[in-house]
Amino acid sequence: MKTFIRFFFRTLRVVLGPVVLLKERLTQPKGLIRPQAAQQSVDQQCQSLVLYQYKTCPFCIKVRQEMRRLSLDIQRVDAQPQGPDRAALLQHGGQAKVPCLKITDTSGSSQWLYDSDKIVAYLRGRFSAA
Repeated sequence: MKTFIRFFFRTLRVVLGPVVLLKERLTQPKGLIRPQAAQQSVDQQCQSLVLYQYKTCPFCIKVRQEMRRLSLDIQRVDAQPQGPDRAALLQHGGQAKVPCLKITDTSGSSQWLYDSDKIVAYLRGRFSAA
């Protein structure tokens, strides 16, 4: 039974995944336009952020849409396949759950922020007025 359920959801993901990605592409918001100096400052701040995500996760899409809306160039890491990225998310963040925003401060310590609503609120609070 467990094998059948896994097969069903994998098939569902294969069939619906491209549709979800197409919808994301068609509904992309326009990015916030900042003066060049302000955008460079934002881009520099974004270097300390990493988004762990799955490509077709609706909550991850919500965060990516907000990143586009705020014109943020945040590194994205696909944590769906088994590998070092997923292991890092589990080891340092504590959960293999996405979306997860890794926030590294100037001293090098990291905070792992889970939940799309919290991530969106953090990004808006930090970058919407910048």
